[in-house]
Amino acid sequence: MEENVLRLISLFNSLFAQTYNTQLIAGTDEPVYLPANDQVAYHQLVFAHGHFASVLHEVAHWCVAGPERRLLEDFGYWYRPDGRTAQQQAEFEQVEVKPQALEWIFARACQRQFHASADNLSGTKTNDRPFRMAVAKQARTYVQQGLPERAELWAQALQKEFGGQIKHQDFYWPDELPGK
Repeated sequence: MEENVLRLISLFNSLFAQTYNTQLIAGTDEPVYLPANDQVAYHQLVFAHGHFASVLHEVAHWCVAGPERRLLEDFGYWYRPDGRTAQQQAEFEQVEVKPQALEWIFARACQRQFHASADNLSGTKTNDRPFRMAVAKQARTYVQQGLPERAELWAQALQKEFGGQIKHQDFYWPDELPGK
C-alpha cells in the first residue's frame, strides 16, 4: 500500500475514531461501510484495494450519510453492479452526485486528479455529460455555501497534510467552459 494511503488512514482515524467511533480500514475487495456490532465495537469504513481514490470516495459517502444512515450497512444504499439499465443508472447517478462532488473537493485538497465515475461500463450506454455537470455544479455549491461539518474537517486536514487548495474556479470540466 502506498505511503500516502497510510497517511490518509492515520489522518482520518486521528480526526474521527474517537469523535464518531469510526475507523478507516484498508480492504482487499469491494468497499463497504460496516456499523459497529457485537463483534466490532467501532464503525468500519472499508476502502478497496488500498487505492487513494477509493479512500476519498468512501470518506465522501460517509460525510454525506446522516446519523441514521451511519447505523446501516453501506449506509442503507442499494448497489447494483456494473450492467445497470438506464433507469437503474439514473438512480445511481442521482445518489452519486454529492459524494462525487465531495470526492473532487478532497482530491483538490490533496493535489490529486479527480475522475467522475458513472460506474456502468457494461450496462446501458448513456451520455455521462449531464452527470459530470451535476457533480461540478454541486462541487461549486459546496465551495460557495460550505461543506457539511465532517467534510469540512476532512478537507481542511487534507489541505494541511497534502498542501492543496480548494478554489471555486477549479470545479469546471473542460467541455463545460464557455465556448465549448
